[in-house]
Amino acid sequence: MLLARAIRIPPSRNLISRTAKALSSLETARMRGAVVDVHPEVEDALATGKPVVALETALITHGFPYPASLELSLSLETIVRSQGSIPATIGLIDGRVKIGLEKEEFERLASREKSPAKISRRDIAAAMALKSDGGHTTSLSLRFSLANTCMILTGTTCSATLIFAALAGIKIFATGGLGGVHRGGESCKYLYFIFRLTEKQVQLAPAMDVSADLGELTRCPVALVSAGVKSILDIPRTLEYLETLGVPVLTYGPSQEFPAFFSRHSGAFVPWNVDDPVKAAKILHHQWQLGMDNGVVFAVPIPNEYEEAGATIQQAVDQAVAESVENGVSKLGKDVTPWLLSRVGELTQGTSRASNIALLENTALVAPLIVIGSSAVDISAQALGDNKVLTARSTAPGHVSLSLGGVARNIAEASHRLLSASGAIPRLTPVLVSPIGDDAFGRLLIKETTELGMRVDGFVQSSKPTAVCNMVIDSNGDLIGGIADMDIVKALKTGTVIPHIERHKPRFVAVDGNLSPETIKGVVGRCNKDDIQELASPVFFEPTSVTKSTAVFPAVVSSLEHFRDGAPIAFISPNTLELSHIFSYAESFGLTSHSSWWQTMDDLSLGTSFRSDLERLARINTSDRDPSRGTLAFVVEKGIAQMAVKLLPFFQHLIIKCGERGVFVVMRISGASAATSSWTGLNTEISQRRIIAHGKTKGNAVVLQHFPPQPLEKLVNVTGAGDSFVGALLASLVHDPRTFHHPDTLANAIMISQQAALLSLKSALAVSPHLSNMLPRFWNE
Repeated sequence: MLLARAIRIPPSRNLISRTAKALSSLETARMRGAVVDVHPEVEDALATGKPVVALETALITHGFPYPASLELSLSLETIVRSQGSIPATIGLIDGRVKIGLEKEEFERLASREKSPAKISRRDIAAAMALKSDGGHTTSLSLRFSLANTCMILTGTTCSATLIFAALAGIKIFATGGLGGVHRGGESCKYLYFIFRLTEKQVQLAPAMDVSADLGELTRCPVALVSAGVKSILDIPRTLEYLETLGVPVLTYGPSQEFPAFFSRHSGAFVPWNVDDPVKAAKILHHQWQLGMDNGVVFAVPIPNEYEEAGATIQQAVDQAVAESVENGVSKLGKDVTPWLLSRVGELTQGTSRASNIALLENTALVAPLIVIGSSAVDISAQALGDNKVLTARSTAPGHVSLSLGGVARNIAEASHRLLSASGAIPRLTPVLVSPIGDDAFGRLLIKETTELGMRVDGFVQSSKPTAVCNMVIDSNGDLIGGIADMDIVKALKTGTVIPHIERHKPRFVAVDGNLSPETIKGVVGRCNKDDIQELASPVFFEPTSVTKSTAVFPAVVSSLEHFRDGAPIAFISPNTLELSHIFSYAESFGLTSHSSWWQTMDDLSLGTSFRSDLERLARINTSDRDPSRGTLAFVVEKGIAQMAVKLLPFFQHLIIKCGERGVFVVMRISGASAATSSWTGLNTEISQRRIIAHGKTKGNAVVLQHFPPQPLEKLVNVTGAGDSFVGALLASLVHDPRTFHHPDTLANAIMISQQAALLSLKSALAVSPHLSNMLPRFWNE
């Protein structure tokens, strides 16, 4: 899951210094002869800083019947792998602790041939000594009844998995439901025996029925991601108890309402919520910095499609609890929870099981960025020696190479590499939604993408052949021409894409121009659907080419009436040729005569002072390092500034790639962003290559900012450089959605993006592997 990626520890920053305590604990246990087997794949991931997610085995041994238990456990591992993380399912086999299981070990636990036990902190040593099989779940609370002093055991979930995850240095544990305070616990007649051996006496103290999961969270520095507390428990009192213990509890999503396992609503609220893995990772990182050894609970609500069944299931839970009191089951200790869950299943006729599976799978899924468009196999043929050998109707000596390509895929890889770069910054990976064929090229894409550590759960199987781009490149690295078979991308339909957006609720959605206009329109419509701006997903459009750059306009036209303060497309990244074509299209189809266009332009109130500022900016050198590159006169003479400003009603931010002349950003500050943007308090500074024109409405402004080019030492291949630029820029936006709100953060983001493009220009591959070595220092600030 992405939270695991967000806190994985890079070896270049001294892995041991960050996980010294955990590694020391594991090594100490091994030195003492403890039989703890860490799967080689898990051990390698921990040693090299790859993300690892712990999973429990209680759902195999006690949660679901066979073979559903086996299928679900393998499904959860597949989900974790699909997001670039390594699953570490934890269990006990023949008295040996297993951190990571083989398939036959899954089958052994699921078959329950040896009647595996639930293993908790209390049971670990005994189970190891007696060579038992066990599914790690909860600590069992020991209680005594004053009436008959008969021992009663109560099983709940999670604590042993927390113990061994912490022992191995695994920072994320994904599960279904957390244990807690049982209903009616405040009025229970059971009492704990507390022994004080030094005084040789027994004291009695009143106690509620409380799962030891909660106490385990105070000593295991692991993030527990779950669907909340089981709905058969007392959720408000559980949250109060966690507060007393000092365990942070946060919801994941826009609401602070704590989920009720089978339902998104419990009526109980927590003080904090996060809506992306970056913030969640920072919480864990700050706890580590302060030396805090407690865990953190992140509650992820069940998917929306199962919410309708939630109310029915909750009624069944209430009925089952009432029946347990009436028939005396509530006094049977460890048998209470299994009976309640079984009874709920009966009352709901299996609906609760489907919801349970959904929430288990959902806790392993989070995504801040979705990139939609083409994935292709690039076949590049580069001539050797004199370019005169490249003549018609003839072959020429050279090199032919095969690599991964496609605009969306390149963008996703660049973003993935940068977000996974070395340094103490959050690490995430985007979801690439892209069609592939059932052929050798499609299988190659899956294999190579997996090896890059990227997610593959967004690949869509198609009956059409996988996209292939065959390019001819001269000896200087410049593209001469080629053939691109991209029909498969045009066939990708909106109905296939939208479920990915609804499932992951990404912070940003990027689309490339290879998609059909109808699909782009559907995606933009869905992303702009939410009335609450915080729930919407801003769209980043990469034009791809001159001919494909206008594919976005049906989406613009259909959404134009709904935007007064913003624009249908939040970001667009054309080069100068694409910008000119986009403007000509908008003008020829009358979009610059639309009433909403006039309203926006009138509010901008650009007059003689703006034109004067443009003339002054045109006299500034393109590069302070290299005056031979000329001045910024091209911005005015070629109409780049004027066209970009006139496109602002359609596109909120235009990031114009000017090649060897740098990057020119034109954007509009308006609406809610105006209140938090630093630009509104600034004025034009030509020396800083900046023009700011304030509009009629307070806080609204137009910003024009030029960023000089960075020197290129060697050109190898132009393919993928622009995609690397966009991918790096998206990585900055994922890290900080307010990147464009401040001059410094924008300048740093453009600088990183330019560096990413330069690295790819010097690489034979579309996206340079060296992006993984970049260290965006400003992300730490």
